[in-house]
Amino acid sequence: MRDIAVFSGNAHPDLAREVCAHLGVPLSPTRISRFANDCLGVQLHANCRERDVFLIQPLVRPVQEHLVELLLMCDAARGASAARITVVMPHYSYARSDKKDAPRISIGGRLVADLLVAAGAGRVLAMTLHSPQVHGFFSVPVDHLNALRELAVHFRQYDLSRTTVVSPDLGNAKEAAAFARLIGAPVAAGAKQRFAEDRVSISSVIGDVTGRDVIVLDDEIAKGSTVLELLDRLRELGARTIRVACTHGLFAAGALKRLSEQPDVLEIVCTNTVPLPMEEEHTDKLRVLSIAPALAEAVRRIHNGESVSALFEQS
Repeated sequence: MRDIAVFSGNAHPDLAREVCAHLGVPLSPTRISRFANDCLGVQLHANCRERDVFLIQPLVRPVQEHLVELLLMCDAARGASAARITVVMPHYSYARSDKKDAPRISIGGRLVADLLVAAGAGRVLAMTLHSPQVHGFFSVPVDHLNALRELAVHFRQYDLSRTTVVSPDLGNAKEAAAFARLIGAPVAAGAKQRFAEDRVSISSVIGDVTGRDVIVLDDEIAKGSTVLELLDRLRELGARTIRVACTHGLFAAGALKRLSEQPDVLEIVCTNTVPLPMEEEHTDKLRVLSIAPALAEAVRRIHNGESVSALFEQS
């Protein structure tokens, strides 16, 4: 592939290398340094002039550090006369700040989108944004992928004749319904109310789960409080077996350990949009699926001016 340069920050270099392997191009080196006053500096160690530049960086912990790295990479590529700069952001953590649901609250999803564009991003490639409206926060084109096909391929290995896909809340129900169609299963959803960042209540489940093999599907799992609350309702309703799936396996504050300790949870499935926390890597119940092939194909299509939405028409 000619006239393309791919760079990565420190957030998830393993994913960047895997994407480059599928593209058949090298991962160009990036030098990220820290000055005595604690400011970051970025230097891209490959020619960018009149090239199609792709910057791979999910916004994961430490989020602010990785965000500044990404902004500086954009600025460096723009200053090096890149023909186009595409930010490949497998996880956009600020997407959760997408509405004004309290007085005098910031909308970080829109602000960070503006920062990326101001820094030089001409296009964004994202994976499973927290809510559809975040797409519209960007004033540049956004290609929004999802991992439903990868998850569906994994779950098709099981007998799905008695399976129901359950969304933890109504906000994710559309995504769960799309996944349910891919595997030929009905869908249900929890009636959730959030009281604090880690305190939620699910009063009921809308749909039939009694005696069913349940796949709980969410966009991301951070502390796991929502999924754990949903598990209580599923047990009360007599679900037969339970598997948990998400795109972004953040697993903060011991969430993976708490989920894997649930005796009726047979499996926890996520993708590699984000690196696993080091302390969370070891459990026999965890399955990590790679989205590198999908990202690489999207990058190839963007570079060649082909349709990215056609990827989903092939499902």
